[in-house]
Amino acid sequence: MIEHVFDPIGGGIILVDKPLGWTSFDAVSKIRGAMRSIVRRRNFKIGHAGTLDPLASGLLIMAYGPRTKELPTLTGLEKIYTGTITLGAITPSFDLETTLEPSGPWAQLDEATIRAAFARFLGESMQRPPNYSAKRFEGERAYFLARDPERAHVVEMREVKVLVSSLEVVDIRGPEVDFEVHVSKGTYIRSLANDIGQVLGCGAHLSALRRTAIGAFRVEDAHSPLDWAQHIAPLPDRPPLAPD
Repeated sequence: MIEHVFDPIGGGIILVDKPLGWTSFDAVSKIRGAMRSIVRRRNFKIGHAGTLDPLASGLLIMAYGPRTKELPTLTGLEKIYTGTITLGAITPSFDLETTLEPSGPWAQLDEATIRAAFARFLGESMQRPPNYSAKRFEGERAYFLARDPERAHVVEMREVKVLVSSLEVVDIRGPEVDFEVHVSKGTYIRSLANDIGQVLGCGAHLSALRRTAIGAFRVEDAHSPLDWAQHIAPLPDRPPLAPD
């Protein structure tokens, strides 16, 4: 049950459990539509803190009205993810968005070797974001260039400093390694998966990802975009507000 009371004047923060296959924009758009059906102002503000890729699910913090001013602070909070890295194959996007390319043998790797490779990425390090990312490269979104056969070769993302404060191997099932990781703003788990594969010498890609926390906010307290839209939509005893 959603207990949040929609307050278009004072604004608010809502926790969304983004489904697999949805973009972050899809989730915002669904909830914005419900809010605007009440407020009837096209310039009514709603945004989110920290984009999730379509192939990732989990916690998305949204803010609306005056509280959208808090989004930069929320974006900077530490994030927790669970997921799966699959050994032995790489992809241009570092996840399942693009075609798998066999890379190297993995069966010879024992648990101690895998855990040691993960441990190398604890603490501060320099990380290169994926070419298939929303970051800008020379003024354009990198993923637009990466998908253009004539311009993909020019993309060379600059390294950025990131912090991995915790990285735990949860389970190893053949080539699939389940993990939990706590990271700073701007850390790409896809890049982390690719880098671990390089250290192990077999290649790897991110095959599953779920964000479970942002700061003190937890996905257990979140609701789907559809549930939020239904909760916010006008009711017979709650008519829409007058437009500006």
